[in-house]
Amino acid sequence: MRVKDCMTNDVRIADPDQTLQEAAQVMARLDAGVMPVGENDRLVGMITDRDIAVRGVAEGKGPDARVREVMSTDVKYCFDDEEVDDVLHKMGEQQVRRLPVLNRDKRLIGIVSIGDLARTGETAETGEALSGISMPGGHHSQTAQ
Repeated sequence: MRVKDCMTNDVRIADPDQTLQEAAQVMARLDAGVMPVGENDRLVGMITDRDIAVRGVAEGKGPDARVREVMSTDVKYCFDDEEVDDVLHKMGEQQVRRLPVLNRDKRLIGIVSIGDLARTGETAETGEALSGISMPGGHHSQTAQ
């Protein structure tokens, strides 16, 4: 199965100049913990509810701080035509629970989560990916930035 068969297509994109409060309000309305950040029709980052809490509030930034101040700029992604088991392996190695999905023109077309991929029935690969994701530390650790 390919990623395009199980990803979420309807994705809201945050602007790097939005306030943390605005981004958090959108996340709350969407019941989502992550939003891609785009600028000039390009993916430039990702912001999570955890970014807002740990890199924002915990560092003394208020609700008027900008998304660009706390977002992750080292964006990992996958392509819509990749196989699910390959993407699960990638998520485990990179210790991420969600990846933006790009087409081969590098345009954002969706987002895929470990939960989306787990529903494909690839149970062994999902377990292996979750094991890697759950390891302490890693490149995407909030305290390593």
